[in-house]
Amino acid sequence: MAPRHLWMTFGFLCVVSLSVAAFFWSMGALLVLPFAAVELVALGVAFLVYCRHATDHEIVRMEEERVVIERETAGRLVTESLPRRWVRVSRGDKSSGLVSLRVSEREVQVGRYVRPALRDLLALELRHALHTAR
Repeated sequence: MAPRHLWMTFGFLCVVSLSVAAFFWSMGALLVLPFAAVELVALGVAFLVYCRHATDHEIVRMEEERVVIERETAGRLVTESLPRRWVRVSRGDKSSGLVSLRVSEREVQVGRYVRPALRDLLALELRHALHTAR
């Protein structure tokens, strides 16, 4: 769910929850409204944490002479570039399970947002893209 849609849903939930709480408050149940407010604050915090990472992504782009890796995590964008001619693809260490793009001693790991079962396929596709470009 996109952050904009999530906040629209949150607004709708606030209106409904506070309406029900206000009705019961007017009928004499005075603690319903404060508990509804606490519940909505907790839900808002949970939505905020979700939204912070909802747009995280990783892009591997093959350019003429370079392989460019763009990674956005919690709104922070990191871009790395490797010379395409010398990039070697490996499956990386088994502890992280990520795909490694390596040039001599420099290594960039990709595949954080790919299911572990499909990371072998990602490595194969990267090898193929590098091979066909040479």
